[in-house]
Amino acid sequence: MKKIAVFLADGFEDIEALATVDVLRRAGFICHTVSIQSEHVTSAHGVTVKADKLFDNTIMEYDMVVCPGGLPGAKYLSEDERVLNTIRKFNEMEDKYIAAICASPAMILPSAGIEENRYITSYPGEDFENMLEKANYVDELVVVDGNLITSRGPGTTLLFAYKLVDILGGNSEALKDGMLWNMVEKEN
Repeated sequence: MKKIAVFLADGFEDIEALATVDVLRRAGFICHTVSIQSEHVTSAHGVTVKADKLFDNTIMEYDMVVCPGGLPGAKYLSEDERVLNTIRKFNEMEDKYIAAICASPAMILPSAGIEENRYITSYPGEDFENMLEKANYVDELVVVDGNLITSRGPGTTLLFAYKLVDILGGNSEALKDGMLWNMVEKEN
């Protein structure tokens, strides 16, 4: 059974973290929220959640790490050496995945030094695009480059989460039907 860790720090983007956890759990994966600070973490919009666990040395047992955006959450993640070292190690391994959305691709991936020549997207805007100057910046909703999956922001969270399900070997089409996503796509 695939295991995913969604990193949390105060100021995380609610939708990007919690909807991703929801979709991954619906798909049958083991998905834990992992706080880098304390057991209770408060989102960018004032929602306090109890993390499943605190960051510890079991992190390498996971198959994927997910970095939600939100400020200052993404900033805290980008300054945490444990997070950066984990991302560096995952980047070197064939069977490990790194996923980042919104501000996280621009803030965390360069801090970890893994963005160079990678195809990456992030929250739109010159500030974030400038942070990714060594990357091949792509203006798409979800971008996959090997073991790295990036996405734009809150409105792209479900697309991001469904892509993670597929990459991990799950069936996003069944989820899309059950969550009525396919009805939304038909109407547009």
